[in-house]
Amino acid sequence: MTTESDLFARSGAACELCAATDGLAVYEVPPASDGAADRCVLLCAACRAQVDGAQAMDSDHWRCLADSMWTPVPAVQAVAWRMLTRLDGEAWAVDLLDQLYLDDETLAWARSGLADAAGDGAAEHRDCHGAALAAGDTVTLIKDLNVKGASFTAKRGTAVRGISLVPDNAKQIEGRVNGQLIVILTEFVKKSG
Repeated sequence: MTTESDLFARSGAACELCAATDGLAVYEVPPASDGAADRCVLLCAACRAQVDGAQAMDSDHWRCLADSMWTPVPAVQAVAWRMLTRLDGEAWAVDLLDQLYLDDETLAWARSGLADAAGDGAAEHRDCHGAALAAGDTVTLIKDLNVKGASFTAKRGTAVRGISLVPDNAKQIEGRVNGQLIVILTEFVKKSG
């Protein structure tokens, strides 16, 4: 069997992201796809154009990810994670991304493809889900953090408003908690919508 026939069988002859049945084609999920069915997804023309960046993002189209992100297929999960991350300005997409769980290998694959799409190689500050952070953003702590040199613990769920980016370290941001300026690792925050 060919990759295309494997994907048609796996998907029931429908786009693996939005379930459309017209204009289907094999999409190799970067980076380093070897063309095998487990490294590819079957996409319609509308999904493919937006995934590749050839067409502007239509956020309403991607509401389909609320269903397709639950697939057991890692390639589809990786593409769904990337698209939800690119839609980080949409509250519903952030909510879906918060619900999406990927195993470590699939998450690394999803993140590496997003980094390749950025292309310039410059380090970017990203939250625990890979959403880009900018100076002035509001983030929420995802776990309790012991603040060194202070007599308090920054509690999970605490909103940190008006963050600053640490210029020489993409894994650190600064923000005020309980009136004190602290350094926070980006892996312990999620961007607030």
